[in-house]
Amino acid sequence: MISPRGGLPIASNNPEKLVLASESPRRKALLAQAGIAPDAIAPAAIDETPLKGELPRIHALRLAVAKAETAARTWNGAPALILAADTVVAAGARILPKAESDEDVRECLALLSGRAHQVITAIAVAMPVGRVRSRAVMTRVSFKNLSTEEIAAYVRCREGVGKAGGYAIQGRAEAFVRQLNGSYSNVVGLPLLETLNLLKGCGHQIS
Repeated sequence: MISPRGGLPIASNNPEKLVLASESPRRKALLAQAGIAPDAIAPAAIDETPLKGELPRIHALRLAVAKAETAARTWNGAPALILAADTVVAAGARILPKAESDEDVRECLALLSGRAHQVITAIAVAMPVGRVRSRAVMTRVSFKNLSTEEIAAYVRCREGVGKAGGYAIQGRAEAFVRQLNGSYSNVVGLPLLETLNLLKGCGHQIS
């Protein structure tokens, strides 16, 4: 049974293995930056279609928890903490797609040009005792006005394909950012401070 999110940290004298429920090289690299190497990678395939009227933060939390639960059900190794995450780019209440084509990238950048948007990453940890703890982190990003030529050049480099909102801030798109308020690593795909705190609260020892 899944417990309510939040509550007191659950300590463990016998820290479990850490399984990352994502194949994202960015998330793995961010964990490595914090000195954490997952013991295994076990991606969870779920339907990521937003529900009708679903707000961005609720959407991200629902998917992160679903990924953690799905990976926990299929994990057949030693007892482990399952870490999952989902990143959403939103313009107001509108959830932007994960760009699947050049046209998706072009449409996303045209929408984000000259305006602020939100990047929300939800993280969830499924514990062997059957509980899931989660939280969401929001960063506000403002883009400069993008010219047609700048958008076309970014589309050609193909960095935005496969990315939420059609861009990767750790690449050429960083030059589009006029202002960023909040966690930079959150925009890359995993808010490090909050992730480390969540793992510690679940009993994972971090050196």
